[in-house]
Amino acid sequence: MPEYGYFLACEEFAPADLVEQARMAEQAGFQALWISDHYHPWNGAQGQSPFVWSVIGALSEAVSLPIETAVTCPTVRMHPAVVAQAAATAAVMTNGRFRLGVGSGEALNEHILGDAWPPANVRLEMLEEAVQVMRRLFTGEEVSHYGAHYTVENARLYTVPDEPIPIDVSGFGPKATSLASRVGDGYITMMPDEPMVEQFRKGGGGAGLVSGGTKVCYGADRAEAVRTVRRLWSNQLLPGEMAQILPTPSHFEQLDPLVSEEMVGENTVCGDDPDEHLAALTAFSDAGFDRVYVGQIGPEQRGFFDFYRTKVLPGLP
Repeated sequence: MPEYGYFLACEEFAPADLVEQARMAEQAGFQALWISDHYHPWNGAQGQSPFVWSVIGALSEAVSLPIETAVTCPTVRMHPAVVAQAAATAAVMTNGRFRLGVGSGEALNEHILGDAWPPANVRLEMLEEAVQVMRRLFTGEEVSHYGAHYTVENARLYTVPDEPIPIDVSGFGPKATSLASRVGDGYITMMPDEPMVEQFRKGGGGAGLVSGGTKVCYGADRAEAVRTVRRLWSNQLLPGEMAQILPTPSHFEQLDPLVSEEMVGENTVCGDDPDEHLAALTAFSDAGFDRVYVGQIGPEQRGFFDFYRTKVLPGLP
């Protein structure tokens, strides 16, 4: 039976709001937390993007739930040796309740220092090497590494947890899923795609944790909920590789006309029908996921948590 968690959106909410949502999630019966790791929001309407590691520090004191980044890119904006230190401290502060979710990233967040944005195959190579570097550092031993993409000299993490930090790898296509099955302790994806879960498990992932997530917009007025999703998260429905290669929030805003309210209504759970919310989450369960995370879009946070506590979570497998 899967566990159900809440997805904290750093792109949309200020730090104090995220901490309060985490408290409400725990009180409502959610069993884990995801938190996004972005330098920019996807668009100006979302309007936030706090430093995730500072927020995790606050969460470690506010709640007792497991916490995972969904996901951190440890390859361009931040060197894997620095990410390893941040993750190790997070694991210590949460008493081992932290998992590091990693992915190959988006230009939106990773190009900010002026580095070239590599093609997808190179980004996956960099991610694999970064995972190797971080795993060595998590041992607490001194590490020197001279690789194709990263150099580390005489680096040692003195603050490390008692147990190794699980690293889950995000993948949305066959190549990234193959990488996840080869080097990840778990697999992350955002669609209830059973063939990808099977690829991960048969490719070497075995019984590793498979996690997925979705965003919904609870509200008594379904039409208003649809408008809220289109205003804040139309980027979710953009096709192809645009999410990986567009460099600024304004570029995503220029593509808003491509996403209609009709598209949002057909592809996002909106409104207050418990059956629709249950169906969206059960699709992940049916596809073999171990953890399923849901995030609420827009300001109706308290109403969402009450709705899920009374109408949705009790009906889930």
